Amino acid sequence: MRELYIANKNYSSWSLRPWVLMHQLNIPFIEQLVPFSQQGNFEKFRTFSPSGKVPCLVQKDIVVWDSLAIAEYLYETYPAVWPKDAKARAFARCAAAEMHSGFSTLRNTCGMSCGHRVKLHQVTPALLLDIDRLSELFEQGIRHFGGPFLAGKAFCAADAFFAPVAFRMQSYGLPFSKVATNYLQHLLALPAMQDWYKQALAEPWVDQAHDDEIAAAGQIIADQRQTS
Repeated sequence: MRELYIANKNYSSWSLRPWVLMHQLNIPFIEQLVPFSQQGNFEKFRTFSPSGKVPCLVQKDIVVWDSLAIAEYLYETYPAVWPKDAKARAFARCAAAEMHSGFSTLRNTCGMSCGHRVKLHQVTPALLLDIDRLSELFEQGIRHFGGPFLAGKAFCAADAFFAPVAFRMQSYGLPFSKVATNYLQHLLALPAMQDWYKQALAEPWVDQAHDDEIAAAGQIIADQRQTS
């Protein structure tokens, strides 16, 4: 049986990607949640992940320690991970890869916290550039492939890679275009996303370093976690 190592659901955007992909596509796995620690995570995560980071998928003697690599590994057994149509599949892979390597201002300014609601101190030109590019990307996918998902009628890995963006939109009230907002709202309503969200709010752990980053980004309007 596959084991998926993740960190706190409230904060870990990287963990969310393979988790929601596997849940939404009914790919069986055992969840191994290792919370973030104030004393640091590298050595603890190194016990299962060569990079000292999450997520990490372990299946017998196979270890896959990168979220995009996990998607490709799963595709070998579960073709629904990527679209069947070659054009849609190429677009979906490009979109996921762009998210995997880019949008650093969005990541750094708007740290993921499912439970927080934040009014940003400012939407900087650099942040707006990321938001506008994401809106453009979502609109392109919906227009070309008909929606409601990024590359057509079926959920795929590309949608999983943008799942953290949906939570960031919800937490920070980010000004995406109408089409992009509708797409991200559609992701938020997925059963797997709802399950993650409920479990994130119920977590007993608070990581102060993450909370401090979120507080630095703007005014905290609400904290819906049960630990608050």
